[in-house]
Amino acid sequence: MTTVTEVLDRAAWDADVLATGGHPLQLWGWGEVKGLGEWTPRRLRVAGDDGSTLGVAQVLVRHLPTPFKALSYVPRGPAVGPDGIGSDADRTAVTRAVVEWCSANVGGIGVSLEPDWDKGTPLSGVNVRQARNTILYPSTLILDLTRTPEDLMADMGRTTRADVRKGGRGVEIRRVTDDAEVDAVIALYRVSAAHAGFALHDDDYYRTIHRELGDASMLVAAFQEGEPCSFVWNVNSATTSFELYGGVNDAGRKARANAPVKWHAVQLAQQAGLRRYDMNGLLNDGISEFKRSFAKHEDELVGTLDVPLNGALYALWERGLPAAKQVVRKLRSR
Repeated sequence: MTTVTEVLDRAAWDADVLATGGHPLQLWGWGEVKGLGEWTPRRLRVAGDDGSTLGVAQVLVRHLPTPFKALSYVPRGPAVGPDGIGSDADRTAVTRAVVEWCSANVGGIGVSLEPDWDKGTPLSGVNVRQARNTILYPSTLILDLTRTPEDLMADMGRTTRADVRKGGRGVEIRRVTDDAEVDAVIALYRVSAAHAGFALHDDDYYRTIHRELGDASMLVAAFQEGEPCSFVWNVNSATTSFELYGGVNDAGRKARANAPVKWHAVQLAQQAGLRRYDMNGLLNDGISEFKRSFAKHEDELVGTLDVPLNGALYALWERGLPAAKQVVRKLRSR
């Protein structure tokens, strides 16, 4: 028998997320960031018979046009303690409890879950199906931060390893916390995005990440003559550093700053005692090839698991109506 409680206290919620091995996208601050738009965060604690916390799920709820009503989405969750995955029984109990709560309190077409679990992790007793429309990409590269820096470097491609050791000359690489420097990095991101041809949120969105995530926001940049020229922006939980964004301008490319900046972020995560560094998605593009150069392996997560609450409406949604595609595009926005 499980009990679901909606958590309304920020400190209590973040403590639960960290205690259950939760992902950074389950932190309160990330829900506040997504709440700037068309999403409403709901934070659910699932307790067992003895009242102890089995797991948590930050559910993002989006209202949809008639007849769909709503969609519930759990980014990189639920988290089941103590390692985020839990036992088979606890994983099933937490997932079922979250789905039942969404059915009773949100309704709509269904629940989309994207747990931070390896592909093949069993989940029985819940009517999940593999979604056609993924939101966060399941193929990624996760560095094991329990390994030594020397072992991690040994797995790099030769060029990347050389750039880590000898690149970045003439630049200062450090963590960014000052508001004015954050704005300068955002401006750099706009230059980088224009060069690569992808769209961004407005500047306030990125400022909100810096403000709401606080110490969990880890922005690392290379500076040349006082101006950022390369950066990587991560969010951290107790276990995982997760890349959100990165960018570089011509000066950063000339200084070969990208690899040393990413390596500095890896080292900061390792020094903080985190166990995993997730590069957040692999595609067939230049950015992904750069990510792949940091290791000799790739990782595959379970992907997007859908639980339909209304079979007929879910079928329409799954076939890719314009409203569905628009939601997925907005979720993937950088």
